[in-house]
Amino acid sequence: MTAIEAEDSQSRREAPPSTSLSFPLVIAAAVALLHLLTNGRYGFHRDEFQFLSDARHLDWGFVAYPPFTPFVERIGLTLFGLSLEGLRLFSVLAQAIAIVVTGLMARELGGKRLAQATAALAVALSPLPMFEGTEFQYSTFDYLWWVLIAYFTIRLLRTENPRWWLAIGAAVGMGLLTKYSIVFFIAGILSGVLLSSARRFLKNRWFWAGIGVALLIFLPNFLWQVNHQFISYHFLQHIHKRDVGEGRADGFLAGQFLICANLFAAPLWLAGLAGFFRNRRFRMLGWMYLITVALFFFAKGRDYYTAAAYPMLLAMGAVICERGLASLPRWGRRTIVTVFFTGLAVCGAYVVVRIVPLQSSGPLRDFALSKNSDLREEFGWQELVKTVAGIRDSLPPEQQSGAGIVVANYGEQGAIEMLGPAYRLPLPISLTNSAWLRGYPTPQPTTLIVVGVSREDVDDIFQGCRLAGHNGNSEGVKNEESRDHPDIFVCGPPKLRWPEFWKKYQNFG
Repeated sequence: MTAIEAEDSQSRREAPPSTSLSFPLVIAAAVALLHLLTNGRYGFHRDEFQFLSDARHLDWGFVAYPPFTPFVERIGLTLFGLSLEGLRLFSVLAQAIAIVVTGLMARELGGKRLAQATAALAVALSPLPMFEGTEFQYSTFDYLWWVLIAYFTIRLLRTENPRWWLAIGAAVGMGLLTKYSIVFFIAGILSGVLLSSARRFLKNRWFWAGIGVALLIFLPNFLWQVNHQFISYHFLQHIHKRDVGEGRADGFLAGQFLICANLFAAPLWLAGLAGFFRNRRFRMLGWMYLITVALFFFAKGRDYYTAAAYPMLLAMGAVICERGLASLPRWGRRTIVTVFFTGLAVCGAYVVVRIVPLQSSGPLRDFALSKNSDLREEFGWQELVKTVAGIRDSLPPEQQSGAGIVVANYGEQGAIEMLGPAYRLPLPISLTNSAWLRGYPTPQPTTLIVVGVSREDVDDIFQGCRLAGHNGNSEGVKNEESRDHPDIFVCGPPKLRWPEFWKKYQNFG
């Protein structure tokens, strides 16, 4: 039995150290304040427009994702209206909670103030968690559910109280309502149970009750999928094929060091992984990580999909290092702590400058835009809608009254749906993701303003097309819209009848 296991065995049913969580709370508050001060700098991201659109059409499922994130967005719209800072507040809160829970994990594992602060700061200054606070994304909440599952699992294993399976099941269920890729983490959890001493819970009714809670929470979305012929599965197949084909799944292993956690904290989470495997009681968490990462690797998942598995490793690593430092002389402790936190801060500063919109103009903005494609996607939407409105107003009166707007992607769809009412624009006609399920208007428009489609494709799909305008942004930021969809056309109706047109040109993404 190792020294760590002996200490754990002695304190098996004792409360965790009574040290204050002040450091994780301060770190979380500082990160939250940074995001609150900077999240209104640019505009909405194209993904946020899709959530905004779906939030206006709530259902138990959507083509691209489960229903939780649009539901939260609906709350944001109700409370704050169309506000960048208001809508992103939920992302900020989710990441702040994840930071605090990381500190709680360190405390549950026996860590004192240094371990709690180290684990919390390492998460706060990691690329993916920092990004999740800058935009409203389903991955933000997915990250939180993974962290909560890990925390509840640590509580389960430390206290030996099987009722924690209910909390684990609830977090799993909410994760399934947020992002389907959590099934890989679920596989890791079940494998961890089977491959560790936690298999004893297989005979416990609370384990099965936790599974029941997860399935009950997920049931409405599952029934929606059944009713829609598992359309999300076909969507995910399409997206995965696209990602692999475009090289987005390349560099998975490198991304575990560069994206998922602060690079300087790599020794910390590697120590945490080894620590979990050396510790019989908590070995389940080591398997949870290893199986999950292996599954994503062989399935050619993207590197950031596993980011939420690192807080638990960082928590354990911080505890192990804190204990190791205790045996060193004071000068040795101070030297190691100083070097580590300096390196962590330097890497963290680079992460912040690259990811957070610190400036509306100037060198920091230019650097962030050159390195961060997501920030570039926040430019030009208001100008796109204004341009479309100007094209509509230039049409003869008899065409204006029956004009419709056809869009090629969910960013254009959400932008015109959310920003268009200020210009009295009709709802866009979109064949993308869940908008396709909502159908086309009746009566069908005879004049169409077509956005996001190439010259070759509009001539193939629609009648009598002419170039009417250009899509770009006054900042000169090169992004998907300004680079790949520069032209806007005015056309007649589709060459196919509307039902055939709708069936043939359904578009994922």
